[in-house]
Amino acid sequence: MTGLTDTKALERLGFSAFFTDQVTAEEADLLVRRISSVHRDRLDAIDGSGPVAIELPPNSNTADYAVGDWVLASPHTSLVVRRLDRQTVLQRRTEGAFGQQLAAANVDTLFIVTSCNADFNASRLERYLIMANEAGTRPVIVLTKADIVDDASVFADEAKALQRDLPVVIVNARTPEALEPLKPWCGPGQTVALVGSSGVGKSTLVNTLAGPDSETSQKTGAIREHDAKGRHTTTARSLHVIAGGGWVIDTPGIRTLYVSDVTDGIDTLFAEITDLAPDCKFRDCSHSHEKGCAVQAAIKYGSLDPARLDRWRQLQAENRERTPVYTGPKGNKKLGKKKY
Repeated sequence: MTGLTDTKALERLGFSAFFTDQVTAEEADLLVRRISSVHRDRLDAIDGSGPVAIELPPNSNTADYAVGDWVLASPHTSLVVRRLDRQTVLQRRTEGAFGQQLAAANVDTLFIVTSCNADFNASRLERYLIMANEAGTRPVIVLTKADIVDDASVFADEAKALQRDLPVVIVNARTPEALEPLKPWCGPGQTVALVGSSGVGKSTLVNTLAGPDSETSQKTGAIREHDAKGRHTTTARSLHVIAGGGWVIDTPGIRTLYVSDVTDGIDTLFAEITDLAPDCKFRDCSHSHEKGCAVQAAIKYGSLDPARLDRWRQLQAENRERTPVYTGPKGNKKLGKKKY
């Protein structure tokens, strides 16, 4: 049983001062648990000793929890007393939904996995980067299947251009050496999550990170050669220990990633435009036709790629269109669209 007094065990799980500071003196005797998987009717959890029992209070909804969450539980009944505030949370909105769908919580680094084939799509990568930026987690592009192309650096260069100071690594997910370039983000107590399309090698990479002795290997599947598409072999999110330290969360492949309610994430993705905006003559400058526009001046003098501004406009427009507003009396809210 792991409580607050077992600090070393908790640190290995990723428990930091951010979480310790939330625990009150009256809660000092409660057990600390980390959610390792979320199912429709139950939660699985771990502590410093491994898998442990955990029970949800009556009328609780598992959808309110994410893999990686920290909870406090009763030492007598294993009943969850409360969930601690999240340091980061990966989530996305689905079409027509009221809330956000939780993907993972308390993730330090997001590995955005794509392969050096037809799956590589800069527009999709931008959406994953926005997701990471909005969550407050560090994004890293991980390129797989470099052995099937003559020059993987072409893909790496295109990925690096998507965001300022963006780390991009090339790995062979099937070999133990794949862990080496990822070590800076996989140290003891660190949590990484993997996102990407089906068939890019996420589950294979999880198995490699977990090591050959792991008891929770993920299933892997083949892909179609003509379009590099794969089937969903991962159907649920789960937490795995990384060989040598750290934790990794695998996620199912996402078919559609909507841009919605992610203004900060877009601002980070297009930092070169965000940095110029305060120098514009007008505070509400659209960067299209106004006099004294610093962004248009940068394009004129060649320091900003006009294609970047086009992408910024497209994603800003989609964000406005898809970010919902809620109208109507309390308890009977209706989902609508923003009006501009």
